[in-house]
Amino acid sequence: MLTNEQLKEFEKLGYIKGDVVLSDTEVDELREELDLVMSGKSVKKPVLNRNLVNDEVDYGMSISQKETVVQIVNIWMASDLFYQHACNQKICEEVAQLCSSDTLRIWHDQVQYKPPVTGGPTVWHQDHPAWPIIQPANLVSAWVALDDAIIENGCMWMVPGSHKWGDQQKYLGTDSNFMPYHKQPDLLPEGVNTKAVPFEIKKGQVGYHHCLTWHGGTNNRSDRKRRAIAVHYMPGHTRYEPTGSHPMEAHVNVKAGEILKGNDFPVVYKKDSAVML
Repeated sequence: MLTNEQLKEFEKLGYIKGDVVLSDTEVDELREELDLVMSGKSVKKPVLNRNLVNDEVDYGMSISQKETVVQIVNIWMASDLFYQHACNQKICEEVAQLCSSDTLRIWHDQVQYKPPVTGGPTVWHQDHPAWPIIQPANLVSAWVALDDAIIENGCMWMVPGSHKWGDQQKYLGTDSNFMPYHKQPDLLPEGVNTKAVPFEIKKGQVGYHHCLTWHGGTNNRSDRKRRAIAVHYMPGHTRYEPTGSHPMEAHVNVKAGEILKGNDFPVVYKKDSAVML
């Protein structure tokens, strides 16, 4: 469980680093599963499998000499191992603490893989504005590295305290050094600092961030892979409030204003009870 100091740090910064939660063997197993799904050889399929930089569908494993960020959405639907990962007891207990919720569901998960040399940048963004069918904006993501994620191979960067500034997505820009800037800084709270800091994560380690925290990443020009699995968890009170579109909307079977639940948004944590795998 997270300490009171860690909870206070998350409230202040909008992110924290957790422990190493996967053994080397568990990481290797997830890497093998990821290769299977990326290559299109898994029996079940994820919701999306594409090059995020160029929005190419059915991206697969073919690495061209252009910038690439492989994005797979809901790999848990294609892989029992990734579903078991989403149910990781330690991760779920700690996210529940950060959400102040006794119930967690999967909103969706997301793999982002930056291959060696050609790995592209991740533009600066907030998560929740890209999810215009759910409210309120208090989801927490658990980002687990499947390789050491360091500055050289395109780790994430965060802007401390930015989760407290509301939805700023339409004003967020990425400069030539892949650092963030605000297009109308007078709209931000007075005196805030938008300087980003690196969020380096070890292989098998988890990092948590709030769904409004500004984050982005640089290219991977190194000879090392940068693979990670992020699970975006919904607290039990998250509602379906459609004000836009999202790939997961086709999986929604509740009415507007109702709690978002169903087979494609499984409960992975309930306080004082185990989720059966």
